[in-house]
Amino acid sequence: MPRGYQRLGRVLLLRLPASYRPYFARIGRAWQEELGVATVLVRVGPVEGEFRRPTVERIAGGSSETEVVEHGIRWRFDAARVMFAAGNRTERQRAGRLARPGETVVDLFAGIGYFAIPAAVVGRARRVVAVEKNPVAFGYLTANAARNGVADRINARLGDNRDVPLPPGSADRVFLGYLPDAVPWVRRAVGLLVPDGGWLHVHSVADARGARDAATARVREAVTDAGGRVTEPPRGREVKPYGPGRTHVVVDVRVRPAA
Repeated sequence: MPRGYQRLGRVLLLRLPASYRPYFARIGRAWQEELGVATVLVRVGPVEGEFRRPTVERIAGGSSETEVVEHGIRWRFDAARVMFAAGNRTERQRAGRLARPGETVVDLFAGIGYFAIPAAVVGRARRVVAVEKNPVAFGYLTANAARNGVADRINARLGDNRDVPLPPGSADRVFLGYLPDAVPWVRRAVGLLVPDGGWLHVHSVADARGARDAATARVREAVTDAGGRVTEPPRGREVKPYGPGRTHVVVDVRVRPAA
């Protein structure tokens, strides 16, 4: 049996060896009885494509739609169609602490509202523009904004953030939460910042040895290439392991855009 599992409300997510396949149904029923969950899913492949869709198989139960309450925020989503990484819990919480009352925040990879909703609920941002390309995740984004009472302050935009019209020079803070690498979107983000400058929070994956320094150097270079100027020393933070020898890193950097 697996030593660990991920419980997402009424849904349980497991990793099992392929050799256990003949017993999947029995294992699923056993976990249902033991933990009282409604549905059991097994990871059978990697997270796929730009939409970051999990590759899972249902081995017990029915609907994979669930709700997770985390730091007072309610997230509803379909665990078989949308990623919800337990390892990003601290980053979701941190997004609320980073945002400030009255700010305009842009989230270029909003998903179901991972950073946008904490920025509005906890950080009390005045306006959050949340862009999401995946129509399934977008549906949950708008529903979760309403569920948490911030639909009036979250402007959700369906589409590719490279094409969705966004007002330049209007954002105090931009979240770039795409993995494995959001650095290519730094240029887009710098152009959105207010003339006096604002914050970028850039996520990427780097080799575990020296991950923070490597990620920070890449972000600094991308800001310079975009015509921006780093006005405070960037801060790199390791979020979680990301496969063998790799680490998920976020870099917080204050940037003044080109005049």
